[in-house]
Amino acid sequence: MPSDDALLRQLLSQPTVWVHDVDDDGRVLVSTDTSGSLQLHEIGADGTWRQLTDLGESATGRYLPGTRSVVVQHDSGGNERGQLSLLDIEDTEGFPELRPLVHDPDWIHGLSDTKPGKVLYKTNRRNGVDFDLISREIETGEEQVLYDGGGWVMEVSASPDERWVAFTLPTLAHSLQLVLVSTADGTLHELTSADEPTFLEAPSWLPDSSGLLVATNADREFTEIRHYDLDSKTWTTVLAHETRDLVAWSAPTGKQMFVATNDDGVLRGGLHDIVTGADLGKLDLPAGLSLAVDFFPPRWSPSATYLTMSASGPRSLPVVVRHEVGSGATTPIPLPGSMELPSVLVEPESVRVPTPDGEQVPVFVYRPAAADGSVVILVHGGPEGQSMRNWAPIVAAMVAQGHTVLVPNVRGSTGYGKRWYALDDVRLRLNSVADLAALHEWLPTVDLDPSRAALYGGSYGGYMVLAGLAFQPERWAAGVDIVGIASLVTFLENTSDFRRAHREREYGSLEHDRDFLESASPISRVDEMRAPLFVIHGANDVRVPLSEAEQIAEALRKRDVPCELRVYDDEGHGLKKKVNQLDAYPAALAFLAEQLAPKASS
Repeated sequence: MPSDDALLRQLLSQPTVWVHDVDDDGRVLVSTDTSGSLQLHEIGADGTWRQLTDLGESATGRYLPGTRSVVVQHDSGGNERGQLSLLDIEDTEGFPELRPLVHDPDWIHGLSDTKPGKVLYKTNRRNGVDFDLISREIETGEEQVLYDGGGWVMEVSASPDERWVAFTLPTLAHSLQLVLVSTADGTLHELTSADEPTFLEAPSWLPDSSGLLVATNADREFTEIRHYDLDSKTWTTVLAHETRDLVAWSAPTGKQMFVATNDDGVLRGGLHDIVTGADLGKLDLPAGLSLAVDFFPPRWSPSATYLTMSASGPRSLPVVVRHEVGSGATTPIPLPGSMELPSVLVEPESVRVPTPDGEQVPVFVYRPAAADGSVVILVHGGPEGQSMRNWAPIVAAMVAQGHTVLVPNVRGSTGYGKRWYALDDVRLRLNSVADLAALHEWLPTVDLDPSRAALYGGSYGGYMVLAGLAFQPERWAAGVDIVGIASLVTFLENTSDFRRAHREREYGSLEHDRDFLESASPISRVDEMRAPLFVIHGANDVRVPLSEAEQIAEALRKRDVPCELRVYDDEGHGLKKKVNQLDAYPAALAFLAEQLAPKASS
C-alpha cells in the first residue's frame, strides 16, 4: 500500500476519457489525458490504442464519414477559441500532421457535426457575441451560412438526406427552442416556442429523414422522448417515465434508438424501438458502472453496427464502452495505465436532507470506513448541472484521507424535475445557498462534526463555496474555490461578451437586477468571512474572469483571513493539464487536512 501522499497522487493521476465517435469497423475515437493533456487517440477493433495528436492543448474531434480522416477541434491555453483542423490517420507513422481547416485565433469555431465531405460548425466571428451556424465543404472550402439570426447555437443535428439541420437555442432560463433550417433556401421553422419554459436536448433524426426525436419536458416534469413528423408537423410521445429524465439517440439505420435513464445520478441505458418505444434490451455493463454522457453523447457508427460511449463509477475508473449491435456484446475497454483502486474507496449512500422550507435536498454520502468526523461538501458547477455517481478523483482522494464527503444536488440542479431546477432562478439565488446551511444542520444527526466541515466547488460551485463562507460564516471551517464567482455584478460585467446574455437568463440582468446581484454576491459580505480559503484559477478563463479570484483573495488578505491563490497561466475555466492538477489538487487536499484536523483539547 503506498503512503497516504503517494496514494492521493495516484488517485489524482488516473486518466480520464471521453468518447467522440466510432466507425463501422469498431474503431473508436476518444480523448484521453494519459499523456498529460486531453489528446485524441484511436482504439482499434482489437482494443489497441494509438495516439493521434500531441498538441499540448486539449483536442476533441469526429471522424469524417467515408474517410480515414478526423476533424479536430483545439484551442490554446484553455481560452475556448476553438480552431478546426483536419487529420489524415490512414497508415501514418508517428503523429499525423494537422491541416488547418477553419483557423482564426480571434474567434470561436465549435465543431457541431460531420457529413460526407463537409463539416458543420458554429462561430462567433461575425460580431463576437452571436453564434452563426456554418456548413463548409472540405475540398473546396466553400461555406454556406445556415443560420445567423442571433443567440447561442447549442446542439446541432443534420438530417441523413442533408436537406435539413436541426439545432437548439437558449431562450428563457433553463429553456431551449428547437429550430429547423432548410439547407436549400435557409428557411427557418420554429418547432417549439421560444416563450415556453421547456428544456430539450439531443435532437436526432430518423434514418429516412422523415422526422426527428428529442428529449423534452414540455408540459411535464421530467424529459420524455418525443417524435416530430415533418409531413404532418405533429409531435408524438414515444417513451416516458413519470419520475426520471429520459434522453435518446436514434440509430442512423434500422429502427433502434439508444435511451439513457437518469435514476438519481446513475445513468443506465438500453435499446428501444424507434417507433413504439418497446424495450429491445439493456446494455450489459459490469456492476458499479454508470454511463457518462454529460459532455459528449453516445455515438452510433454510420451503419449502426456499433454504439459507443464512456462509463465509470465511484469505485470504477473510466472505461470506453463499445456495444456490437448484431451480437449484443458490450465490451468495456479500460484505459492504459489504470491502477487497481484501493479498498478504502466506497459507494455512496443516496439520502434526502430536509430544509426549513419543506424541501428535500438529494445528497450522495461517501463515508469512509475510517471516517474521523470531518466533512467536505462538494458542490457541482452549472448551476444547471447534476452531480452524478461517476468516477471523481477528488472525491476518491478525500475519502482516502478519511473525510466524509457529501455531494448534494442543491435546488437549481437538473435531474430531479423541472420544478427543482427552477427553484434558484434570479432572485431565488440565495435559497440554494440556504441548502448548504440545511446540510450543516443535518451533520450531527449522522455523527459528523459540524465544527470540522468545509466547502469545495468549481465554477458555480465556487460561487457556492464563497457564498457559504460569506453568508454562513459561523458554520464552515474552510473552503476551496475553483474558478468561482466572487461578485455576480463584476462577473457579468467582465465575462466574455458571448456569454453575458446567456448567464443573465439564470442569474438576473445588470439592467434590472443589479441591486439583488450585489446583495447576493459573496464580496458584499467579505467583512463577515473568517474561514481560511484556498483559491485555484486559470489565467485564460473566458467564463469566470481571473479578476473574480483576485478580488476575493485581496479582500480577505486585507482582513488577515488566510487565503492562498494559485493561478495557472496556461489554463482556462478549470484545470485540464495533469501537471497543473497535480500541483493544485494535492495542495488543496493538504489544506483541507490541516483545516479539518481535530482541534487539540485545552
